[in-house]
Amino acid sequence: MLKRFLAKELLVTTAVTGLMVGAAVAQSAPPAATPGSGAKSSEMMAPATAPKFINSQRSDQFLASSFKGTDVMGPGNEKIGDVTDILFDKDGKIEAYVVGVGGFLGIGAKDVALAPNAFTVVPGDKSKNEADKLQVSMTKDQLKQAANFEPYKAPSSTTGMGGTGPGRPAPAAPAR
Repeated sequence: MLKRFLAKELLVTTAVTGLMVGAAVAQSAPPAATPGSGAKSSEMMAPATAPKFINSQRSDQFLASSFKGTDVMGPGNEKIGDVTDILFDKDGKIEAYVVGVGGFLGIGAKDVALAPNAFTVVPGDKSKNEADKLQVSMTKDQLKQAANFEPYKAPSSTTGMGGTGPGRPAPAAPAR
């Protein structure tokens, strides 16, 4: 009997949730204005612009793939870490380079994020086939003392079925 009640409650809750989501979507997307509908021209959607294609990299441009894994050097030219990731905003502007500091082979390393202006590009020795490096004015110990960089984690979604709250009593203990 309890199983049937819970199954029916789940079915009703799922149906109600579906209706609420459908209503929210319908309310959030206003109909597009069409010519002759009485809408002002400023309310009409502008046509999308054609994408801009870039055919080649210039000498003053960098590829993200080139920076990931790049050695980060301290003031005394000692390696203090490497670039593990690049943080950029929704417009594509680079906000920070994430540097893994300490650890061994990536295990136990700490990630810190520094703005691009904290780095200087140091050319590698081309006769030794060295890649370019990034240099910062901070020591390894200073970076280890910096705050950890934490990537954004989206909040987990819930169905609303598991918790108690206003209007929702705690579930009854199963009969033994």
